[in-house]
Amino acid sequence: RGAWTTQEDQNLTAYVLQHGHGNWRALPKQAGLLRCGKSCRLRWINYLRPDIKRGNFSREEEDTIIELHEKLGNKWSAIAASLPGRTDNEIKNYWH
Repeated sequence: RGAWTTQEDQNLTAYVLQHGHGNWRALPKQAGLLRCGKSCRLRWINYLRPDIKRGNFSREEEDTIIELHEKLGNKWSAIAASLPGRTDNEIKNYWH
């Protein structure tokens, strides 16, 4: 379907904030979106969540990523669990 529109972002955000995201597969139809559940889930997790931390990584975050990558390898979601507000996708992209 291409890039997400502002209206689609608003519909997804409003729906998730009001109803939660219990079933990603059913959510697009309930929210009035012509997207698949996976697309909605990834859009929410990586871009729309209110607690996402944007901007440059701090020195402490960089050190944490390096330290955890030495221990865990490319387990980006496990690394992201130690960095509140950062997504696994963002950490992976930063690493590469």
